[in-house]
Amino acid sequence: MATIVSVQSVNLPYKVTQEEVMTFAKHQFSSHFKDIDRLLPVFENGGIQTRYLVSPLEWFTEVRSFQEKNDCYIQNAVKFGCEAMDRCLASSPFLQRAVSYDEIDALFFISSTGISAPSIEARWMNERSFSPHTKRIPIWGLGCAGGASGLSRAYDYCKAFPRANVLVVAVEFCSLTFQQEDGSKSNFIGTSLFGDGVACVLLCGDASALLKERTSKSVPVIKDVQTTLMPHSEDVMGWDVKNEGLYVVFSRDIPTIVSQWLQPTVAEFLEKRTIRFSEIDHWIAHPGGQKVLTAYEAALGLTSTQLQSAQDVLRTNGNMSSATILYVLQRVVNQAQKQGDKGIMMALGPGFSAELVLVEWA
Repeated sequence: MATIVSVQSVNLPYKVTQEEVMTFAKHQFSSHFKDIDRLLPVFENGGIQTRYLVSPLEWFTEVRSFQEKNDCYIQNAVKFGCEAMDRCLASSPFLQRAVSYDEIDALFFISSTGISAPSIEARWMNERSFSPHTKRIPIWGLGCAGGASGLSRAYDYCKAFPRANVLVVAVEFCSLTFQQEDGSKSNFIGTSLFGDGVACVLLCGDASALLKERTSKSVPVIKDVQTTLMPHSEDVMGWDVKNEGLYVVFSRDIPTIVSQWLQPTVAEFLEKRTIRFSEIDHWIAHPGGQKVLTAYEAALGLTSTQLQSAQDVLRTNGNMSSATILYVLQRVVNQAQKQGDKGIMMALGPGFSAELVLVEWA
């Protein structure tokens, strides 16, 4: 098993309201859509009030090269990734003392919105006092499922190495994938949804010495995980990689797929552990958008109250791809939970795939 000891996130420096982004989108897309006013309600009905960006909104009014956007990605991934790790390892409501970087055995880096070789976690190791023997595990291309997938793979690592202390860091600058000259519906919808975010989680194996440093009497322990791929569904979600950079791919069928496919996927996962839906106290869901949250409710028989933490993150931060579910997790962990409470983390991403993580407060 693996214990989630600390969770922290970073809000990027440029906060924008949904109204500001809608005005920006109207200007940018008016030459592509003659009925632009008919399409703008997607901004008003998306459940988003504010978002945070790595660059000011004015920066996106000019055409930027792939190199320029990717250079911005690398520079800020190093900066804000280090900030998230610093917060996660600091003495806080989660930890009695600050954890030093040389106590970390493995570092998982999750992202899908930029490219770097050497990968970003190698650059972090030159900025912070990690052991040179720290295992590096970069994971790219899992999109919105990446945060939950990173926790799943870190759980696998802690099972193999029960003394291990592991960081999972998700860095997503979705705004940098905006294509100024792309008049597609996918780019328009992406503009209405995506924000930027960075989050970090510290996980410890069952025999880790750091477990005694936790402050909470009840902490979430990962009990099991499941990855599920929908065959031949590559065109549902992802990127088209072109000369100018990454072009978002969104199928209009995503909410329908969620409502029809997710329930049997979750049911299979719970049946393996003889757990009923009614026994899940916390639904820690990636809020891909308002329609996706509504599809969660329909598929799993949930109420809006059960998805409140996901709704709150969508409202304040938008969809930050892989990082989003870690923001939701932080909200749930910040609230005192009872020993024995069970939770399901769930996120969907390119593939088309689902990542499920079962946690229990212990």
